[in-house]
This record gives sequence, C-alpha cells and structure tokens, in this order.
Amino acid sequence: MYSLKLELKLNNKERSFLAGCAGFSRLVYNFGLSLLASSWAFEGIKASDSKRLTEIEKVFTNHVKTKPEYAWMKEYPSAVYSSALRNLAKAIDRWRKGNSGFPGFKSKKRGDSFTVLKKSGVYPAKGEPMMTFTNRQILYPGKKISIPGLGEFRLKKPIPFLCSSQTFTVSRVADKWFVSFAIDIDKIPPLLHRVQSIGIDLGVKCFATLSNGSKILAPQSLKKALTKLSKEQWRNRNKQLGNCSSGVKASRNALKYYQRLAKRHAQIANIRRDFLQKITTDISLKYHNIRIEDLNVQGMIANQKLSEAISSLGFYEFRRMLVYKAAFFSTKVELVDRWFPSSKTCSCCGNIQPMPLEERVYFCQRCGVSIDRDLNAALNLENAPKTLVRAASAEFTPADRLGSDSPGGSRKQTSKQIS
Repeated sequence: MYSLKLELKLNNKERSFLAGCAGFSRLVYNFGLSLLASSWAFEGIKASDSKRLTEIEKVFTNHVKTKPEYAWMKEYPSAVYSSALRNLAKAIDRWRKGNSGFPGFKSKKRGDSFTVLKKSGVYPAKGEPMMTFTNRQILYPGKKISIPGLGEFRLKKPIPFLCSSQTFTVSRVADKWFVSFAIDIDKIPPLLHRVQSIGIDLGVKCFATLSNGSKILAPQSLKKALTKLSKEQWRNRNKQLGNCSSGVKASRNALKYYQRLAKRHAQIANIRRDFLQKITTDISLKYHNIRIEDLNVQGMIANQKLSEAISSLGFYEFRRMLVYKAAFFSTKVELVDRWFPSSKTCSCCGNIQPMPLEERVYFCQRCGVSIDRDLNAALNLENAPKTLVRAASAEFTPADRLGSDSPGGSRKQTSKQIS
C-alpha cells in the first residue's frame, strides 16, 4: 500500500466550500459522539456500538437533516457525514481495545479535515456481484483531480501516474489545503545494501551518531524557525486574543496573528519532516540491519531542561519512519532494550561505569580507552546481545507510544537514555 498527499490549488469559492465540508463533518462527528455516549445510559437496550451508530445515522438522515434550520446541509455531499460517523466508529473501536483514549469532541482550532469515499459501483444484473474496481475513482496523470462528491480541483503538483483510489482525505494545514489517498502499489525494495549492520545513538547535541563514526546534525534552519516563532509569540504577548468562556472576542489583529502563527508552526513541521524523511531514506538505502535504542520518549520529555530540545527533534518520528520504510528498502530494524547501559559500557572491554550527562568523552577506568560518548553508545548498540534485541514492529502498542511499558516509564529520564 502506497499513499500520495498533494496540495490543492484553490480559489476563494473552493476554499469556502471545503471549509464548509470540514465544519459539516465536525458537527456530525460531535453529534454522533454525544448521542452515542448518551445512549449507553439507556436501560433495557442491548446493542453494539456499530448498531447504535447505524441507528444514529438513520436519525440524522431522516429527522435532523429535514429540519428547516439545517437546510444548509443539503449543499454538501452525504459522503461527508457518513464518513464522519465511520471515523467515529473506528475511534470508539480503538478505545474499546485500549489502543487510545476516549475520543473527544472535535474543535475548529485543531484544523480542518474530512474524508469522502466512492460507494457506488457497477452491477451487471440484479443479485450479481459488483464489477471489480467500479467503486474506485480513476485518477489520471496531470494537475487535476476528481474527488467523489466534491468535484474537480486543481493541484500544485501533478499526479505522477495513472492510478485509482476509493477513499480521499482533505485536510488543511495553516492556509494550505491537501488531498491524500491510498493506492494499491508497492515499492520494489533494493536487493543489496552496501553495509550489513549499523548502530545508531540518538542525542540532543548531535541528532544521530552512527557506529561507523559519522554524525548527523539537526538542520540549522529548524533552530532559526523555532527562534522566529518564540519572538513572534513574545511580541504579541499582550494582544487581546479573545476568550470564548468570558464572551470576549479576539481582535482583527489577533486573528491575523493566529494566521501567522499557524504558518510558523507549519514551516517548522515541514523542516522537521523533510529532514527526517531524507536521513531515514539515506540510512535505509545504505544499511541492512539497523539497530536503535528503544527510547522512553515520554520519560525524556519529563526532564524540563531537555523537553523542548527532545520534542523539536522528533525521536519517535525517526523510529516510525525507519520501521515503515523497512518494507520499501528491505531493511531490518531492531530495538535494543532501553535498560541496556549503552552509554555506561565500554565498547572495548565491556566495563560499566557511571557516566554523567555533562561528560561527552568516555574514558574507561579499566582499559584506559578514550572515545566519544555517543560513538561508544552506537558501537554498543550495534554489538548488543541478541537477548536484549527485538524486531521493531510497524504496529506500535499504546505503551510504545506513551513510553510506559517499562517500570520507570513515568520517571525522569536518566543520562543513559538521552546520550
């Protein structure tokens, strides 16, 4: 499975229409969540969440939409609200399985997004199965895309090849709109890699240190963009930003400030994503067996002195990209146990000694070897015992995401884990 995300080239009318679709989807999602939560208190009714949501969709279609005050809903396709309830069903299912928290109400402040899909297909005759691929939207190469129920839109970059998809997600980041869709193709992985194995140690001063001695530094543009964001927030610290609970409306200059702020955040996210995509691709192309430490990112962020630097680097995203690119580049990503003392162990003789965070050079008290702290940790990760190594999975557990699968998941991070 492969996905594409392309930026839409819109005029003001199209922007208003997509914003209305996103608002419609948000309203239906919140309506369904509120009614579903209320239905659990009804006595004598035994039904699964899926059946309850099916009935809620019927109520919305046959009763809510027919009211005069909701006549504006007829301007938007029905696929928008049916997809919103389908997404709600998935969120409830994840919550039931313990993979996420209870879904909350959607807010306009968190961005706009909605999903549509093509339901209709071609049936040769009544009672016969649908013809293959007739329920999919054909996408032709070029700078135009036809989205089911929404119409045709222009693109900033062309669709590279002829393809088809059933589900389309339209989202807004700052003032830009994007469409993303999945296509049933796979990348052909390379057969050979130049280097068999590598150990990678992540850190704050140097983003990544490889066991072959090479270092990867975080881009300076990311630090500059973060500095500009801080200055922008400091200059507007006294602006009347509004308060809904108190009935205070934001000023026009405050609304303009919100738009500039959203652009700053989008720029920072793009710089970080571009950096991580490039380095993970380069590593996956060159090395076959990649070993990284199973970092407790949640615990690392608990350290107030390092939380901002760790959050801006994207350690978890680096691991996630390496894992999902394993299928694309035929690599093997392994996680070393987070309690393995990679920074405290000598890579030459195996001696273990205390290593405060301020010491950047490892000087072994047994064999006398002097080596860079991060390089020493990377070598230990590459040569870690197999009993402490497990294969990284694309399906992360809730404990992996929250960093609570270890006994000290809620404690502040030690120097071993942030070297």
